[in-house]
Amino acid sequence: MLLKIAIILFILSLPMEVMAGIYGYIDSRGVYHFTNIAPVGKRYHVIVPETNRSVVYKNINMDNKNYDKLILQHSSAHGVDPSLIKAIMMAESNFNPYAVSPKGAQGLMQLMPDTARLMKVENPFDPDENIKGGIKYIKMLDEIFKGDLELILAAYNAGPQKVMEHKMSVPPIEETKTYIKRVKHYYNRLKKQNES
Repeated sequence: MLLKIAIILFILSLPMEVMAGIYGYIDSRGVYHFTNIAPVGKRYHVIVPETNRSVVYKNINMDNKNYDKLILQHSSAHGVDPSLIKAIMMAESNFNPYAVSPKGAQGLMQLMPDTARLMKVENPFDPDENIKGGIKYIKMLDEIFKGDLELILAAYNAGPQKVMEHKMSVPPIEETKTYIKRVKHYYNRLKKQNES
């Protein structure tokens, strides 16, 4: 119990602008776990509610060039702005090709399994396949939403069906609104870098 209190006090001492909610749950062995992502399929309770809705920009190396050749190759082939793809990759995985989200999105572009299948991606952890599949999906969304960047990003984050259900507008989902702001922030910074 003292350890639990100490952990909670430590968490509460962190700057709130960089925190999401904190959740706790007990696994089948009786071990208590803390996480900043609401666990899927587990009974959990909120320890620290998400109170600050401001956009948090992660510490991302804007100069990361590890995947630039692949981004440029596939972006050129599909007529998509490579700076937009890099911005999405930053927001989605922070350049981690093995990233897996709690909802099951995978790889650099965080493709959901159904999206990966639709885009003919066999190995979502292969950077070449993942980037190519993500760019093809962005191109498809670009055609569906007629180049409207906010709708394209909303559809990439929440799914195209959600955008259509909300009469071709950004759905009122806080995570999606934050995601759009974050990608646009990175995108604008990358465009400025490329101009200088």
